[in-house]
Amino acid sequence: MIKHILISDPTLRDGNHAVAHQLTANQIAIYATAADEAGVPIVEVGHGNGLGASSMQVGLALEDDVTMLETARKHLSKSKLGIHVIPGFATIKRDLIRALDIGVDVVRVASHCTEADITQRHLGFVRERGKEAYGVLMMSHMAPASVLVEEAQKMELYGAEGIIIMDSAGAYLPSDVEEKITALVNGLKVPVGFHAHNNLGMAVANSITAIQSGAKILDGTARGFGAGAGNTQLEVLIAVLERMGYFTGIDFYKMLDASDIAEREIMPVIPVIKSESIVSGLAGVFSGFSKHVTRISKEYQVDQRDVYRELGNRKVVGGQEDIIIEVVMDLVRKKK
Repeated sequence: MIKHILISDPTLRDGNHAVAHQLTANQIAIYATAADEAGVPIVEVGHGNGLGASSMQVGLALEDDVTMLETARKHLSKSKLGIHVIPGFATIKRDLIRALDIGVDVVRVASHCTEADITQRHLGFVRERGKEAYGVLMMSHMAPASVLVEEAQKMELYGAEGIIIMDSAGAYLPSDVEEKITALVNGLKVPVGFHAHNNLGMAVANSITAIQSGAKILDGTARGFGAGAGNTQLEVLIAVLERMGYFTGIDFYKMLDASDIAEREIMPVIPVIKSESIVSGLAGVFSGFSKHVTRISKEYQVDQRDVYRELGNRKVVGGQEDIIIEVVMDLVRKKK
């Protein structure tokens, strides 16, 4: 029996982290066209932190949400248009209604892994509008499996049609993935998904472990384009899945073409695992912090690795970018 895996591609959302949210409308059009031709089921588009997140604190996007979504919508016919929504960044009245009116098909409503309560209104609204709604638990390495199940069950109750856990820091090993995905699969009635980062070089292996543990949804990006050391490399993931007998509905050759296009047209550099990425993964720090940490550490001449370790000690999460400068200044004072 052919085993089907649903693939969601956040190249044009998570990849925006890698370029400080400076993807252009033209770049979005180019990759959306290529991904659509490859038959990628869901193409996720937007600011790295999602709908409504463009700000001085987390980074100003070159293009506004309307421009990005309208551009992608024009170039997607087979693929569904997806967005990442964090309540607090995105409001229902200002952001979500407008996005759905543009033609968004799939909405992933996300929270920190212990704060699913904040997703209730957004998930309910998306279901009322008749769109696909998924719940996302970010920084999932920061909570034990039992807590993740409790939080995921809340999202299921709110109307989520599937639950995705994110290894936002690239901190997982396969044994961690197996434990948590298995617990979620056993504790939920809806499908479970996994979103990996590659700080420790485990993204593809962890994604495969996720499906072997019962997950039905996987995320991946062209050439791994994403925050920190990048995401699961989508074209590699598809090749491995096909070899293992899984079905994604994606044309493998056309996905290879789409990845070549992404490297040529939207990626200044291909993601690599740098020294600071490894420390970030070990410290369990949000991969989206990498640009901010690099810039501020260089400005104040402190070791990035020390910054990541201290951020990990403080259990800082996405949206707390202002604490990076606080940590750096503390390190400067200690240095003196």
